[in-house]
Amino acid sequence: MAAGKNFLTPEEIRPLAQRSDWMGAGLLLHCWGVIAAAIALYVWAPSALTFLLAVVLIGSRQLGLAILMHDAAHNALFANRYVNDWVGQWLCGRPILADLPSYRNYHLTHHRFTQTEKDPDLRLSRPFPTSRASLIRKIIRDITGQTGAKQLIAQLRLSFQVAWDPDAIAASKGEMAQAFKSVSLRPALFIHLMLFALLWTIGSWWWYFAFWLLPLLTWFQLVLRLRNIAEHGATEASQNPLQNVRTTRAGPLMGLIVAPYWVNYHLEHHLVMHVPCWNLPKLHRLMLKKGHEPEMRVARNYWQVLGEVGWRNQTV
Repeated sequence: MAAGKNFLTPEEIRPLAQRSDWMGAGLLLHCWGVIAAAIALYVWAPSALTFLLAVVLIGSRQLGLAILMHDAAHNALFANRYVNDWVGQWLCGRPILADLPSYRNYHLTHHRFTQTEKDPDLRLSRPFPTSRASLIRKIIRDITGQTGAKQLIAQLRLSFQVAWDPDAIAASKGEMAQAFKSVSLRPALFIHLMLFALLWTIGSWWWYFAFWLLPLLTWFQLVLRLRNIAEHGATEASQNPLQNVRTTRAGPLMGLIVAPYWVNYHLEHHLVMHVPCWNLPKLHRLMLKKGHEPEMRVARNYWQVLGEVGWRNQTV
């Protein structure tokens, strides 16, 4: 909010910051509805193409769950605080092996110290710009499941240490929260057993692995990386809130498979972090109306972002 006060009046911010239980519930239902529709599409017309499409759509909605949990971390998903935290934890966070309280503590530190040495997300933005070869290697690791498998193994290892090694837990909390991961898998076990049982009941035993675990280890990892790169990769290392973060314009297709629930309006989110995601486009238009567009770091699309962070750089 402090950064937003330099560009917007309290009267302009107040209506944009209003929470809505109806909107929160609608986005949650939409997110899980797309997941169900993706599976239904494969059932209706089973083929390699519809299976791959289901993996992409489900992976993008797993990112959607992360984004809704992110809103819950800012107490912006539901007006009711208890509902906000319960839904953010159990219906958004746990299905993707994340933990809302850990992520909230970590993420608010990022907002406080954006693009400074105290920013816990600096490790995500510091490597950029990089080379095209490096970007390709990262994309291959993500889409083939290498990144996801590595993180899952790290989670499993840490989860076994929870009861007797507090120092290892503390050292790993930031890294886990950064990747929307919980330091312990035990609380998520119940949710995943329910998902396994539900998918087996309506389909087959392998559905959980094909329609939940596979997207989580592949497409989710790729779009999560693209999101992280677009937000702060190759931006200004300063405390200028219009240049140390990036908003990326996204059409309907990119909104469907890469940037769900207006996550691409990241500059606006940093200006007033408690504005619910559905009001970020309004905040963007208000900033343009007030004449701030020339000062704002806004990319035309994600291809431009990749160019800025190193796609045009051929160095190996």
